[in-house]
Amino acid sequence: MASDLKIALVGNPNTGKSTLFNLLTGLNQKIGNFPGITVDKKTGYCKLPDGKQATVIDLPGTYSLYPKSKDESIVFQVLADQKNPSHPDLIILVADATNLRRNLLLYTQVADLGLPVILALNMTDMARKEGIEVDVDLLSERLGVQVVAISARANAGLDQLKLAIGNRTSVPTQVAGADMHALAPEAVSKAKSVLSSDRDYFAMQLLHQHQHLDTLTGEEHGKLEKIKTETGFESSKLQAAETIARYRYLSTVMTGLIKDTGAARKFVFSDKLDAVLTNKFSGFLIFILILFFIFNSIFSWSSYPMELIEGSFAWLTNYGHQHLPDGVLTNLFLDGIVAGLGGIVIFIPQIAILFAFISILEDTGYMARVTFMMDKIMRKFGLSGKSVVPMIGSLACAVPSIMSARNIESWKDRIITIMVAPLVSCSARLPVYTLLISLIIPNKHIFGFINLQGLTLMGMYVISISAAILVAFVMKLVIKAKEKSYFIMELPVYRMPRWKNVLFTMYEKSKTFVFEAGKVIIAISIVLWVLATFGPPGRMDQVDQKYARIEAAKDSLQISTLERDKAAERLENSYAGILGQTIEPVIKPLGFDWKIGIALITSFAAREAFVGTMATIYSVEGGDAQATTIRSKMLAAKDANTGLPIFTFATGFSLMLFYAFAMQCMSTVAVVFRETKSWKWPMIQIVYMTGMAYIASLIAYQLLK
Repeated sequence: MASDLKIALVGNPNTGKSTLFNLLTGLNQKIGNFPGITVDKKTGYCKLPDGKQATVIDLPGTYSLYPKSKDESIVFQVLADQKNPSHPDLIILVADATNLRRNLLLYTQVADLGLPVILALNMTDMARKEGIEVDVDLLSERLGVQVVAISARANAGLDQLKLAIGNRTSVPTQVAGADMHALAPEAVSKAKSVLSSDRDYFAMQLLHQHQHLDTLTGEEHGKLEKIKTETGFESSKLQAAETIARYRYLSTVMTGLIKDTGAARKFVFSDKLDAVLTNKFSGFLIFILILFFIFNSIFSWSSYPMELIEGSFAWLTNYGHQHLPDGVLTNLFLDGIVAGLGGIVIFIPQIAILFAFISILEDTGYMARVTFMMDKIMRKFGLSGKSVVPMIGSLACAVPSIMSARNIESWKDRIITIMVAPLVSCSARLPVYTLLISLIIPNKHIFGFINLQGLTLMGMYVISISAAILVAFVMKLVIKAKEKSYFIMELPVYRMPRWKNVLFTMYEKSKTFVFEAGKVIIAISIVLWVLATFGPPGRMDQVDQKYARIEAAKDSLQISTLERDKAAERLENSYAGILGQTIEPVIKPLGFDWKIGIALITSFAAREAFVGTMATIYSVEGGDAQATTIRSKMLAAKDANTGLPIFTFATGFSLMLFYAFAMQCMSTVAVVFRETKSWKWPMIQIVYMTGMAYIASLIAYQLLK
């Protein structure tokens, strides 16, 4: 899409930058209150008052142009490199009006790069509530830059910001900060000559971190390294000296700029809540109670809509068999596609409830407190507090969570986080858990309000998180690294959740789950139906001939029973049946039969394929005529040798443990390879997780059977 202007949004984490991006572009995106949620730059388009169109790029939040993590390095690459396709014509620096001095440090660095800047002073409504008034005109005069007071959450000041964009200049007008040339005059002068640049700060930045710019030639990289050696350029000392110089400059800027009206003490409400919610005793207790409430609600609130969806698909299947002509296409559509898709759609209510709670916890600022509380515990097990962000994110999906691990500075902490994040139970495991729990755990309440199924579900999540922490501890001892990690985090103030954002998250995540999982499920269901319907001609002919002889001497009631027996025997002799029986000796000690074995194989494409596979297998098999839903068919399933139910408590719990630990997600394998640039780590991940799954299932089944 063609545009007349390219704008980059830059700012510290938690300044409302992504909220402003949504307002400017009209794009709805996920917004979090803690660092790590915005990993890559996001792009949208904005219509300006003069009729022109601007491309808006939302860059990751950063406290400084000196990157401490991979996602922060994106900001420097985009702003400093004129050859970068995202290099902007204008920068909007979003600053938090309640913490202006710290935010202006980044502003002075960005301004010194020599690009036009507009300063968007966000959260001005919150600042007023806290008794802080900023003289916007005086700030604009001192910095020599347009300053616009806005409130992105309240959608205030957006028109004025767009007018400021329209009044922009093509050359920078802002006042430079501290004198960077004076910090390292010889090195800066030589670097400017190499780079053919007249910008002191640009030259200094490249001396600090030229390795982040891929567009520099090998010769230029070599010359810059040589300059650093010849001039004794000490990066860490000069960065510290620069920060001191910039804060001295900001002291003059801030003089008389902020008026404290005394209306309220800053963050008084947040401070009182934090005293309770981040306390090492009450904080953890409250967190456990919140988790219990969430998982209890997932079962309690979703039961009616799930029954409605389940009944609708059962009716559709029966109606189709009654009114559509018999044949291969009808069976493929009803017993393959509809059955497989129905096994996924039924879980939309639970997925929506889970993501609604996650969105509320993020929006209110509570998730950041959980990260803060977990830091000390995580460090004992080889992780940092920032590892909590990917691990909590893995409750939704491991793929974006692994990408958000770029926010972790320590290579060792980052690798360990990537390796254990898939162990945390994601939304793809939720359909498997809920289906199996509904089969083996009675729908009862203890103490009148605690749902036993919800308690079991919470237990599965606790098991997965505990396993991730224990594996991290082992990897801490195995993986060696010299650098030390640290954890710096700004806790956002508490806010009411944006209900529109919560509803959109429920809709968007449910839609993504259905469409992304649905594509896989439909493909697997079609292939599986073919494999379960057809088999080697000789074996299938023998089954048909056997039952043809028997049917000739039976009455209609017996023939109805024989048809189900025939369908079961045809399935057993199909290609799918042969495949399942081939691996059955390996999985038999876990309590799994060959039908479950087929589901284990298909689940390596995506975990949620288990439900679709079971629906397709039992639809093809036939079975109890009274069983119309996937759950009722699985409940009615009997072991051909013993006559006992297949899905006993021992088998169900063993199967849940297998899915809790096994690496059954090709997307996760792909993203681990992309993030580590090596097949070594994903292969280790597949081996250790599959091994854990097998051993845990084996022990569970053998003890419980």
